[in-house]
Amino acid sequence: MDQALSLFSTATKPDTFLWNTMIRGFTDIGLFTEAIDFYHAMQAMSTKPDNFTFPFVLKSCTALSCYSEGVKVHAILFKLGFDADVFICNSLIAFYAKLGLVDLAEKVFDEMPVRDLVSWNSMIGGYVLNFDVLSAVLSFQEMQLVHGMKPDEFGIMNVLEVVCCLDKCAGGRKGKSVHCFAMKNGLDSEIKVQSSVLDMYCKFGNLLYAERCFRMIHNPNVVAWNALIGGYVMNEQADKALSCLRKMQVDLIDVDAVTLVNLLPCCVNNGKEIHGLAIRRSFLPHLVLETALIDMYAQCGALRQAEFLFKSMDARSLVSWNTMIATYIQNCKYTEALELFLQLLKGALDPDPFTFSSIIPAYAELASLRHGMQIHALSIKLGFGGNVVVSNSITHLYAKCGDIWTSRKTFDKIECKDIVSWNTLIMCYGIHGQGKTALDLFSRTKEYGFQPNESTFVSVLRACSVSGLVDEAWKHFKSMEQQYGINPQIEHYCCMVDILGRSGDLKTAIDFIDGMPMTPTARLWGSLLTASRNNKNIEVAEYAAKHIFELNHDNTGCYVLLASLYANAGRLKDVEDLTRLMKEQGIQRITARSMVELNSKTCSFVDGDKTHKESYLIHKVFDILQSQISASEGSLRRRHSVRLAVSFGLISSSIGTPILVKKNVRVCNECHSAIKVISKFSRREIIVGDSKIYHHFSNGICSCGDYW
Repeated sequence: MDQALSLFSTATKPDTFLWNTMIRGFTDIGLFTEAIDFYHAMQAMSTKPDNFTFPFVLKSCTALSCYSEGVKVHAILFKLGFDADVFICNSLIAFYAKLGLVDLAEKVFDEMPVRDLVSWNSMIGGYVLNFDVLSAVLSFQEMQLVHGMKPDEFGIMNVLEVVCCLDKCAGGRKGKSVHCFAMKNGLDSEIKVQSSVLDMYCKFGNLLYAERCFRMIHNPNVVAWNALIGGYVMNEQADKALSCLRKMQVDLIDVDAVTLVNLLPCCVNNGKEIHGLAIRRSFLPHLVLETALIDMYAQCGALRQAEFLFKSMDARSLVSWNTMIATYIQNCKYTEALELFLQLLKGALDPDPFTFSSIIPAYAELASLRHGMQIHALSIKLGFGGNVVVSNSITHLYAKCGDIWTSRKTFDKIECKDIVSWNTLIMCYGIHGQGKTALDLFSRTKEYGFQPNESTFVSVLRACSVSGLVDEAWKHFKSMEQQYGINPQIEHYCCMVDILGRSGDLKTAIDFIDGMPMTPTARLWGSLLTASRNNKNIEVAEYAAKHIFELNHDNTGCYVLLASLYANAGRLKDVEDLTRLMKEQGIQRITARSMVELNSKTCSFVDGDKTHKESYLIHKVFDILQSQISASEGSLRRRHSVRLAVSFGLISSSIGTPILVKKNVRVCNECHSAIKVISKFSRREIIVGDSKIYHHFSNGICSCGDYW
């Protein structure tokens, strides 16, 4: 194009044909901005565009998602009388459909005096692109039955895309029918159709048919290989996918960026090699490939590499932003995720439902009700209030922030609830220590015809755990395999160990771990360690800690729990040894901190805190409570952060309103007893969320029933 541009500049008065040649050249090699700039220069030189100009300009507008420019082009071609040109109208249909404006694409289509096969393919493709399966099927039938048009290979590819939107059972049958139709009409010899058929079988898990289709392709090109590789990865057959890569190299088939994108999900252990291959083959920069690499590094916990790659990208799509936000969430970097989200809001790209479903967990983990309400309002403002994925996240958000009532209201407003909606609400009631309500919801889920999945049982078992429902937990755990054909995963085993440990049955918990069909994780041993501390069993605690140390996991909590056990048992030498080891390894205990939100502000307290501007009054109230409540009812001598936060809440909020306090570690027994008494004495509801559940204190009683 550089040489073409140099030659073009020598023309004293280039005509329309020369301008069109340059615009087409820029479009063909992906220089879409330059193509549009040349179109503007053409107008500035008073050279009139013709019917060959507009399709390429519209193609560039489509590639850049440039709505405003495309609408201007539409207005000009209408003014010049080209609005009946079939070639131009087909480009307009594709432009509007790819920008999600299907109604405008339909309007162009309906007003066309003459339609060709490309017109129908463009309209059907637009429906497919916007997930309007019914309209795509009806148009495909109308094209044949009403207008007598026989589909070509592009029509077959479109209808295969429609089939892939159906469920596995119906889609599998329809897919075979389309394949037969293509064979009968001689359309199955095109390699694009063969690759699409292969891809369809892979998506429905029918690898036997997919492999047969591949073997029938004469001289398969990189597109066919990519479809097969993608199918193997999709069906979790990583070895076969990597074997395809080796065969491609032996057969001298050049891999492309799509090959690597397809391979990356199964290359967590050797993803760096794929990254290196991409660099050696000069595939980078490549928007989709770079985004896939970020996701790969996120899956293997390589946050620094993911960050570096994201920051070095020349251009970022919304998918890139969503992937990086999700990466931060997966690595518990919630503040960084929020900062990135705010950067996105300041830029030219608008967030989509996936952005919100990715970022809302950060607000939930930071447990700020005020900020949670703000992100909820923003999602409604941008038109995602009715999106079930976003609504599910908002339901969980409010529960994590301590507001189970708004959480339930959000759930009730979801028009098309899915199984995730029910799983989320069951989990929410579990978070608030209301296990029996959670189990009632589980029964209702089945009554409404929803089939429980693995996540459902994680929610159910966690709800049983926080409420001490041991028999119910066993019943549901056994029903997974016996009644629903679901193999319990490590999460389910972790829940059962937690349930058994919290009930005090440590021997059964150990036997249960020994009988597991999989290797126990550090988290599972951590549940046993916590149970050992609660039951003051040092022997089992040391047994669990030994396994945690062997796994080279984050040992901070392990050291702290062991030290607490040793201290309570008077084994001060062991406490000193653990403290020394923690210092040597640079491990620091988490500072207990309690936060209370009032008047759009968040106030934070540590044990014995006197940094607050109203500290004098806070401690004065603390002393009044101490003098009014006898030691037998609840000791208040130790000025723990949660009690200071409650004292601040009492003096800073309206009489009769609930007080919401959040603590970053578990509430101790002493504080739990004290807050029960304070709720009775103050006649206020006090909600305290710790690292496990929310406690609702009212009139001297806690919702957890003193079991947490």
